[in-house]
Amino acid sequence: KDMKMISMMILALLLLFATPFSNEFGVVVGVHGFYLPGVAPQDYAQDDIVFMKVNKLTSTKTQLPYDYYTMPYCKPNPIVYSAENLGEVLRGDRIENSLYSLEMRNDMQCSVVCKIDSLSEQQTKDFETKIEEEYRVNMILDNLPVAMVKIRATEDGEGETVERKTYERGYPVGFKASVEEGGEEKSFLHNHLRFTILYHKDQETDLSRIVGFEVEPFSVKHEFEEPWDDVSPTLTTCNPGRMQYVTHGLAPQIVEEGSEVIFSYDVLYKQSDIRWASRWDTYLLMVDDQIHWFSIINSMMIVLFLSGMVALIMLRTLHRDISRYNQLETSEEAQEESGWKLVHGDVFRTPEASGLLAVHVGTGVQILACTFVTLAFAILGFLSPANRGGLGTAMVLLFTFMGFLNGYVSGVFYKIFKGPDWKGNAGLAAMMFPGVLFGVFTFLNFFIWTQKSSGAIPFGTFFILVFLWFGISIPLVYAGAWFATKKEIAEDPVRTNKIPRQIPEQPWYMSGAVSILTGGILPFGAVFIELFFILTSIWLQQFYYVFGFLALVVIILLITCAEITIVLTYFQLCNEDYRWWWRSFHSSGSSAFYLFAYGTVYFFTKLEITKKVPTMMYFGYMGVVSYGFYILTGSIGFLASYAFVRTIYSSVKID
Repeated sequence: KDMKMISMMILALLLLFATPFSNEFGVVVGVHGFYLPGVAPQDYAQDDIVFMKVNKLTSTKTQLPYDYYTMPYCKPNPIVYSAENLGEVLRGDRIENSLYSLEMRNDMQCSVVCKIDSLSEQQTKDFETKIEEEYRVNMILDNLPVAMVKIRATEDGEGETVERKTYERGYPVGFKASVEEGGEEKSFLHNHLRFTILYHKDQETDLSRIVGFEVEPFSVKHEFEEPWDDVSPTLTTCNPGRMQYVTHGLAPQIVEEGSEVIFSYDVLYKQSDIRWASRWDTYLLMVDDQIHWFSIINSMMIVLFLSGMVALIMLRTLHRDISRYNQLETSEEAQEESGWKLVHGDVFRTPEASGLLAVHVGTGVQILACTFVTLAFAILGFLSPANRGGLGTAMVLLFTFMGFLNGYVSGVFYKIFKGPDWKGNAGLAAMMFPGVLFGVFTFLNFFIWTQKSSGAIPFGTFFILVFLWFGISIPLVYAGAWFATKKEIAEDPVRTNKIPRQIPEQPWYMSGAVSILTGGILPFGAVFIELFFILTSIWLQQFYYVFGFLALVVIILLITCAEITIVLTYFQLCNEDYRWWWRSFHSSGSSAFYLFAYGTVYFFTKLEITKKVPTMMYFGYMGVVSYGFYILTGSIGFLASYAFVRTIYSSVKID
């Protein structure tokens, strides 16, 4: 599945690049439509057998997924695992066959799956624990996840209340309630499922396509006619021949040791006008799209404000400074010069830890390229939720192959800094950020493994990740660094003095800490609203598919990082402080501090995580994301400042 998805991505790129050339040279290109692997429509005839698959159990309270058959549900013999791509394995998916089957367009009532004669102590404990932790069961039919219907009241453009049908993924394992008012709460199991299959029928061929997979769970203490028949049991609590159907008014199935449990299900078919291409719309329905537009407008206002400041500096202040500096003729006038020109002999002095700075900038370019290409594929539809695990797989593979850019960019700046050991620097570039990722994930994976969760990465997947790192990424980094050694480096526009200039005492508002923390506020302000939706999709098990909004926010973020860093660098040079290299990186990179702080607030206000391992997972992952965000935004700020400094010092006459 991974190779097929990569092939489709390459094909899409070839089509994108081929189209303008074909138009330019008058070549007629025949274009044929294709479906993504695993996403092609499946036509079903009347009475066709359709098999249901089961997936992991998930909970927003623990964030630890579990294999469906770790619970005492009805098991097929044998259990067959579906082929999963890298992204599915990393997010803990375990897709398996089940005993639930149905005939296309034939309603089924009171079908019995299996019977547990007596719940053991361990089985009772397993069910009670999962109900207490609010676990939900996930199933798949024709590549659609099962969902419960929720009707939400929203306002339309004219202010009128409109009811919208939305989906909530999965269904609860059970619920807790008191048998008597004020009494002790007991656990009850959802052991009867009523599936509603929406289908779109082709009037010409009489074939159908599944366009919806809904479920309504029930808890019912089933009774049956003695003796029990394993092949065709007769239930008295659910018998279509006697017009007896399961309702919420029946006695529920309590979870206690020694109790008998019968699992059953209904299947109802409903013809729908929804076409196959639109069947995901209800899953992806946004009831708060106005907030996304507010986020964009908010970010645009920040960009306009910063753009005005940059324009003021470039068009007025800098133009006046450059004109005045170029008109200085006498030695007395030259001695009285002040501001950023005064530090021309030190502004390109090699910074401390220059090799580490070069590595951070190269890694930032790698993350930036990976982000843009991933967003491009997502906007084109290649990474839709229908292609499960596609987003995770694409990000891992693209980050691996973008290692070449890391090696090249870090190698170029290492050469600018006149570093002596390009091979050692390339090794640091190849190991630094991936090493942090691998170390944190390995550490957390050990604790996830102790919980026997399906979220623990298997050994085979570990081997694949290590191979991608050492077998592909590191050689590409070294290849990029080797090409960097062959590149001709442009000379600095001014000469660097042998003796460093003394830096005057700086006002408090231009101190390093204040300047750096100030620089991160506006970039974070440009993304914090969209960040809420991203965190919600990750930690509250919701779909996120507004990649168009996200692409706009990322572009605004990059512009904001560049502009705020240019402004702060200019102010720093005007105060005769030439140590701008690391300062420019930290200024925009400090937005990661605010991101982590926001993530902490989100944890305590929006999530209900209380256990140690899920808490470690959350802050471990947020720490890694924040570090990556620091590298990304810091690199953008540094590159913008580097271009700005070279430009202004190339515009003045230096004797």
